Amino acid sequence: MTRIIVGIQSQKNIRERVLAIAKGEYKPKKSEPKIWFTSMKSLAEVLSDKNRELLHIIADTHPKSLKDLAESTGRKSSNLSRTLKTLESYGFVELQRNKKNIIPIAKATEFQIIAA
Repeated sequence: MTRIIVGIQSQKNIRERVLAIAKGEYKPKKSEPKIWFTSMKSLAEVLSDKNRELLHIIADTHPKSLKDLAESTGRKSSNLSRTLKTLESYGFVELQRNKKNIIPIAKATEFQIIAA
């Protein structure tokens, strides 16, 4: 399973970094975070113990649908769907859609946190 590098720095610094990249003034190294949070608190809300456990369950059981995942975790589908959409927005989960189901795929279960 892939390890995702997550960075923490101020909104101002994140904005300056993005602008420098867009202007071609700065080229990020492959070892740098691609996902940024403005505080440990916001990171902890997304990567809570419960959500990291969910990522491990997805990686270990490879559920074929949200219904399967809801049954294996005991979580309600509506709550699970909302959590997965949040995790997907940060790149921690991929939600593959087919005709009948949404299949969650964990992109990482390990995280390296770098505070800048």
